[in-house]
Amino acid sequence: MARLHEYQGKTLLAGAGVRVPRGRAVQSPSEARAAATGLGGEVVLKIQAWTTGRAALGGIAFAKSPEEAAKHAERLLSMHVGSFPVTHLLVEQKLSFARELFVSLSIDDAARRPVILLASAGGTGIEDRAKDIARIPCDVHSGPDEASLRTSLALLKLGAAERAVHEAVRTLFSVARSIEARSLEINPLVILADGSVVAADCRVTVDDYAVFRHPELGIEIARELDHPPTELERIAYRVEQEDHRGTFFFAQMNTTPAPGSKGLIGFHGAGGGGSMMSMDAITNEGFTIANFCDTSGNPSPAKVYRAARIILSQPGLVGYFGSGSGVANQEQFWSAYGLAKAFWELELSIPAVIRLGGNTEDRAVDILHSACKDLPARVEGYKKADSPAKIAARFASLVADSLRSTETAESSSLTRGWKPRSPRRPAFVGASSAIHFDVKGGRVWIDPVAWRANAPAIVARSAGLLKDSNGRPALTVAPDAFLAKDSDMIACEVECRRDGVEGLFVELDIPGLEAVREHR
Repeated sequence: MARLHEYQGKTLLAGAGVRVPRGRAVQSPSEARAAATGLGGEVVLKIQAWTTGRAALGGIAFAKSPEEAAKHAERLLSMHVGSFPVTHLLVEQKLSFARELFVSLSIDDAARRPVILLASAGGTGIEDRAKDIARIPCDVHSGPDEASLRTSLALLKLGAAERAVHEAVRTLFSVARSIEARSLEINPLVILADGSVVAADCRVTVDDYAVFRHPELGIEIARELDHPPTELERIAYRVEQEDHRGTFFFAQMNTTPAPGSKGLIGFHGAGGGGSMMSMDAITNEGFTIANFCDTSGNPSPAKVYRAARIILSQPGLVGYFGSGSGVANQEQFWSAYGLAKAFWELELSIPAVIRLGGNTEDRAVDILHSACKDLPARVEGYKKADSPAKIAARFASLVADSLRSTETAESSSLTRGWKPRSPRRPAFVGASSAIHFDVKGGRVWIDPVAWRANAPAIVARSAGLLKDSNGRPALTVAPDAFLAKDSDMIACEVECRRDGVEGLFVELDIPGLEAVREHR
């Protein structure tokens, strides 16, 4: 489920008529100072992070002056939640209230309907007070059952505030329904001394499949993440949206190795259950996983290639570990083509172990081994009979050997870490003399000089898509039909390279990826 920050949820509530504290989101100490000056009086600063227990993390601070607010903001904006930095704070007026409540809408999957949860006390530890929470069933169109809502509110003995709370609960439902939220929680909904109510906090999740209908929410990635999307995650999500052949999921997890770890590794799975088992195997070997990645459902070589390029845009990796389902019915040789192309372009210099178990596994492993044999690092492919635990142990051995080989007498320590680099390209790519044909998300480049020497060999590996026309390459299909043949052309390139045939290269675009590398 996609998430909104507290300040975004409060904006929605305020727009629907629910009172929220005066305040605004900031991204710097100077902005925090300005916000506090504008609010006047004591303010509260809260990190905007998708986690519970922000106070326990030190993520909430109170300030009596703008200068104090700026000082707190400097500390809060230097915090990390998990491996990811805090980028936004909410600065708002400090409230003095008489009472607090817990109000939440969620989807009861068993009943297949929304439900309102209402409790007499908010704050932390609400999960431990489940027996004290009233459940108010909702109709998906008309909202909370009126009789149940009135009964629950009466039991709370709210006095003059009952009507305001009643309206707030019904408005909460309306807001949630309008954005197709899976949950909308106000914890706490506070009652002021004058009987008015204010949403002092707000957490919202939106159904992933509804995000495209709500561009006004500004949700960048329609997936559940525990942090705002990183630039690599944004790039990966665009890849998935532009190529629906198979699935592709990428999420960053750690940017530095855990204490005592053997190192940070890029993880590339294929199939959810198998990927989880493989992650367990590699963490049991003592490694820290930099990312989770899954390419499954018969992904195109281009999608697997782009996934590998994105994984290898993370600095500090000591190895690349790929393992998923051992009985995948997808044709694994397509994935092998994508991996082999990415590894060749980046001149992979860290060990890679890839389990390609399932359909066409023999062909897949052969492609991977032969296409990567001249790389600086060792690349090994395995099949379904090779368990995740077995290949994880082998991977650990290869990483240890690789790190030992980089030990220097001067430092007497291990030089750790992959450094992301620009992909290599043959000299003819982009040359005015070269011939190129467009494919989905890229171009096929052909060197006319090499073509004259190697045309029969290239044609033989082109799946019938290329022909020789008076000494020049030509298509056997219309250009618009050729656009969809990127998989065949990637296979052609890798097969040519395996056999020492020069002259053809597939250039695949990954918008934004080079900028990430240059920024680092």
